[in-house]
Amino acid sequence: MRPFTYSRAASVEEAAKTAATTPGARFIAGGTNLLDLMKLQIETPAHLIDVNHLGLDRIEPTAEGGLKIGALVRNTDLAADKTVRRDYAVLSRALLAGASGQLRNKATTGGNLLQRTRCPYFYDTRMPCNKRRPGSGCGALKGVSRSLAILGTSEACIAQHPSDMAVALRLLDAQVDTASADGSRRSIPIADFHLLPGDTPHIENALKPGELITSVTLPRPLGGTHVYRKVRDRASYAFALVSVAAVFAKDGQTRFAFGGIATKPWRTPAADAAASSGAAAVAEAALSDARPTVHNAFKQRLTARTLASLYRQKGA
Repeated sequence: MRPFTYSRAASVEEAAKTAATTPGARFIAGGTNLLDLMKLQIETPAHLIDVNHLGLDRIEPTAEGGLKIGALVRNTDLAADKTVRRDYAVLSRALLAGASGQLRNKATTGGNLLQRTRCPYFYDTRMPCNKRRPGSGCGALKGVSRSLAILGTSEACIAQHPSDMAVALRLLDAQVDTASADGSRRSIPIADFHLLPGDTPHIENALKPGELITSVTLPRPLGGTHVYRKVRDRASYAFALVSVAAVFAKDGQTRFAFGGIATKPWRTPAADAAASSGAAAVAEAALSDARPTVHNAFKQRLTARTLASLYRQKGA
């Protein structure tokens, strides 16, 4: 690990200003992903800003009937919250499907949104990777790509997005709330927060330099049956090969979001529109733009089978 300096922010404004004025600064909360990347010298921040003491660890109702989740709420606490379990059950289930109990105790809502891909070529510093070193190429394109993305890919990157929580938030149409050094605040729709790789896979989200995530806001509950199904190589502590988040709403408005198969949490209106036609139709609509490799083409069949299992569970 390379040397770095450290400071503890006393306020959101101080944290954002320090990040904006300190070259190579990064925020740190749980550090469950960042510290691993620092040990491998994939991430080499010159300065860490500790944001753990900013009071962003509360879950509160909003005036619009939704829920505001502080960026520092730990994954364990969010999954166990009674309102989340009752009204946003898909989020609780997605969180419990991720990582391990020890990691969920440390990992935060904001950090989970920012976790980086687990593509093996990103982690192997001997290999070319446009995320790690822009312009160096993508080793995965002609390499072993079994775990990687089939949707949202480009000639520069086929790395899959790793988060379970973000898939559920995409399904729920969450907003990501932020603060900047100039005092401005904004809310970014989760659909726009994570970016497709295109020609710039190292730019992974819509945050501006120094911008700090302060909370995630959920709209009013959807009701209905919430399901999160994750298919992986082992029963726990593994990332998704395919995951499907679904809400079978009482008003008949079913919606789906997908993980493990795309470069960002994936949702397409065509899949929702096909819901009444059954699992096979949903899979066909969701995967219409898939670009699989010879190693991960099985994810198309696995997605269809995962959707079929959800329909059987729902009794649809």
